[in-house]
Amino acid sequence: MSDPALYQRFAAYNSWMTSKLYSAAAGLDDATRKADRGAYFRSVHSTLNHILFGDMVWMSRFTGAPAADRGMGVDIHDDFEGLRQAHLEQCGRILDWTLDLTPQWLADDLTWTSTDGSRVSTRPRWLLVSHMFNHQTHHRGQITTLLSQLEVDIGVTDLPFMPDLVM
Repeated sequence: MSDPALYQRFAAYNSWMTSKLYSAAAGLDDATRKADRGAYFRSVHSTLNHILFGDMVWMSRFTGAPAADRGMGVDIHDDFEGLRQAHLEQCGRILDWTLDLTPQWLADDLTWTSTDGSRVSTRPRWLLVSHMFNHQTHHRGQITTLLSQLEVDIGVTDLPFMPDLVM
């Protein structure tokens, strides 16, 4: 649970899959990306924004750096290219951050306040880092479904078949 190599792999997977999603979504026009499709965060565009929001909030908690907070469910970027650039940069920051993780840091607890300020919680860091990566995967799955409904196939999504793992 506290092996930094696991989180380094998850960060590489996050970068790979995020890039694939944006490449697939780029083939859609803006109105299609932003159309309410009945998903929890409505559209492909807003769900991508939500993943970025979650990453920014968790990374601010892990690093102590401030995070821009527009609130849950509020798009950070209205422009698709601006969103893509910000999201891919965030993926890079996450990947770089995992390179400095230690088993000791992961084993310690983290106390944080919810984004709405309503509660304070404490959990082991390894659990929270795992949650950040699980959160990304959960919402990427929603986007994959929305894209599939639009007849857009993003291809292989399984971690064992990442390009650097295929011989």
